[in-house]
Amino acid sequence: MPARVLNLRRLLILSAGWLFVLLGVLGLFLPFLQGILFLMIGFYLLSLHSARARLLRRRLRTRYPGVASRLDEAKDWAERRWSQLRGRQQ
Repeated sequence: MPARVLNLRRLLILSAGWLFVLLGVLGLFLPFLQGILFLMIGFYLLSLHSARARLLRRRLRTRYPGVASRLDEAKDWAERRWSQLRGRQQ
């Protein structure tokens, strides 16, 4: 892939990650949003390109194994959505 496409992909993933983190923070205070789920999706997306987010995800996984299962659910959801988006582009 050309460097421009990789940079654009990285920018889109980071933007989506921060968007989910923002929605997650809002969801902690608003009853109709799933705050924890959005936070986990956001941190997963950020951890794809950020070493700090990856380290935080690993620490949370070992410290809170119950949350780790929800993180796995969020990862599966994000991967399904990503594959759906890629399928539409082709």
